[in-house]
Amino acid sequence: MYQHVTQLPKQQFKAAGIGRQANRQLNQQVRNDKIHWLSSKQQCEQAYLNMMNELRQQLNQRLFLGLFDYEAHFAHYAPESYYHRHLDAFKGQSNRILSTVFYLNQHWQQDDGGELIIYSSSDNDGDKSLCRVLPELGTMAIFLSEQFPHEVLAAKRDRYSIAGWFQVNQHG
Repeated sequence: MYQHVTQLPKQQFKAAGIGRQANRQLNQQVRNDKIHWLSSKQQCEQAYLNMMNELRQQLNQRLFLGLFDYEAHFAHYAPESYYHRHLDAFKGQSNRILSTVFYLNQHWQQDDGGELIIYSSSDNDGDKSLCRVLPELGTMAIFLSEQFPHEVLAAKRDRYSIAGWFQVNQHG
């Protein structure tokens, strides 16, 4: 996946926005990464989507979550790129249940920065961080989309990941 994402033409990555559809906007003060949505047209992307579908089925079977679908994109954070504290669920749309982040960075060091910080879901805890995830190759973070604010700190070198969301069907 690392080879695939780093070989994609740069013009296939688009500036990441915040919000959806009519509410979507570009805001470089909030985030300045670039994304490329995964599709079934590329064999390795389809293989990843298939693995996540298997995970979805296992989660439903064991935890009764009613997850219906999964969407994902590659995220490229150039040096000094970031995504400030946010939730992954959109206002008025509670279909995102679980967020996933899978890291594709080889030989990542603590000094490279780019950590994912996941904060406590309690308003009383304010800025209390629950964990810091170093974006090392093969590491995956999974958390509740609507409950855990998180952010991506600026890195000193290119940082790649696959961000994804398990969803429930809002239409019944």
